[in-house]
Amino acid sequence: MRNFEILFDDAEPARIEHPGFAPYGRTGFPSAHEERPWTFANFVQSIDGIASFKGLHAAGSDISQSAEDRWLMDLLRAHADAIITGSHTLVEETLSAPRLNAGRGPVYRIEDESLRNLRAKLGRQREKVIFVTASGSVDPRAYRVFDGDQMDALILTTETGAARLQGRFGRERLIIAGEDKTIDLPLAMRILRKEMAVEHLLCEGGPTLYGSMARAGLIDEKFVTVSPVEIGLLVPPEQDVSPAGTGSQLNVRPTTFMFPGFTRETAPWWRWMSCRRVGDHQFNRYRRNENKP
Repeated sequence: MRNFEILFDDAEPARIEHPGFAPYGRTGFPSAHEERPWTFANFVQSIDGIASFKGLHAAGSDISQSAEDRWLMDLLRAHADAIITGSHTLVEETLSAPRLNAGRGPVYRIEDESLRNLRAKLGRQREKVIFVTASGSVDPRAYRVFDGDQMDALILTTETGAARLQGRFGRERLIIAGEDKTIDLPLAMRILRKEMAVEHLLCEGGPTLYGSMARAGLIDEKFVTVSPVEIGLLVPPEQDVSPAGTGSQLNVRPTTFMFPGFTRETAPWWRWMSCRRVGDHQFNRYRRNENKP
């Protein structure tokens, strides 16, 4: 793996020295909010803004094809008390890589040994991932990440979703925020902060979860890898449809934000905090800017 070339970096440095920072540079984060975690997102996109090929190559790694991008994900995971991601992302990544863990999907833990050590030095506890499903339609028994042998996996859902999961998943591993079809995200963030001591939260998508959190004003920062590939919004006819099913919506590839957006008056602006490069890949960091131009 190559080192990152720092073009500029205005973010705060880490409070500790550690060899795990060496390829990227010392990286720090602000303290948590009083009522919710400091939340940062991580995405890779093509130069035309697409977040997934869909179909059999739906993962972000299919767009990045970069060892450095995969390593950066581990660096960000090292700083997070927990990861939050949509259950559809788990399903899609499992279907697009059927050989992974004998068809039982990915385990969202840090792979780099030095970064696991960095995580410990930063005072983080056992790795934790939270899957979001309002309906409770996911079956945890089908996915290895829920086995608990490598990390803790929880589900954020509603009371309706919790009832659907009864008998398939212990209630002690559920985070319940909302009554029926919609998760109360601000309430969920308060639960994570106050009851579970989550101070730093990493959102790994997908685009619908990210968009809903951004719309609710719950995203503080975003790390965006721009991969030097052009993909196009519409799935071409020569590509197989998604293994998750068929339908007209499956012909449209997602951007990093797939949720009702903003008006000109309400759109948030972001401060460009840092920029790095490795070859033709660009690695950006943005922080939400409360001062609009």
